[in-house]
Amino acid sequence: MEDAKIIELYNARNEQAIAETEHKFGSMLFSVAMNILCSKEDSEETVNDTYGKAWNNIPPLAPLSLGAWLGKITRNLSISRWRKNRAQKRSGMEIMLSELEECIPSFANTEEESENGEITAAINRWLAKQKKEDRIVFIRRYWYGDSVAQLSEKAKTAPNKLSSKLFRLRQSLKNFLEEEGISV
Repeated sequence: MEDAKIIELYNARNEQAIAETEHKFGSMLFSVAMNILCSKEDSEETVNDTYGKAWNNIPPLAPLSLGAWLGKITRNLSISRWRKNRAQKRSGMEIMLSELEECIPSFANTEEESENGEITAAINRWLAKQKKEDRIVFIRRYWYGDSVAQLSEKAKTAPNKLSSKLFRLRQSLKNFLEEEGISV
């Protein structure tokens, strides 16, 4: 079913909207949650929370890309749950976030958070300049949360080689952001 039709179901408050959302986006949303949470139960609950947020926010919202919007909700809910559940050990999510710390600034307060749109636009410009393969690897690692092992298997390359590629991409992003006047 097309996104617009699913949104129409939400607008009509038809419960079939959730079933259609699950059918079309459920596996992608579960994958995002699972890559962050590493727990089937937490991931299933997070995806269900995503459907609830969609139900409560459509209407009045009408997202341009339903899949991307749902993915962002799932990712944000997963990160919140991960932070809540985090123990002393370093999980895959903590490692992934620490990799990005050195090239993307964190938001310590609300004033700095207003720069988020500027940073997002700069990252999108940087991504547009990268080779398709590099864009895919970067997004799969830092948006979807795929592990280096998963990515190296998909790319049919050694994990060490892929780790080096990711390091070079992070350095390139850091340099680009600094050239754009965004302090890291």
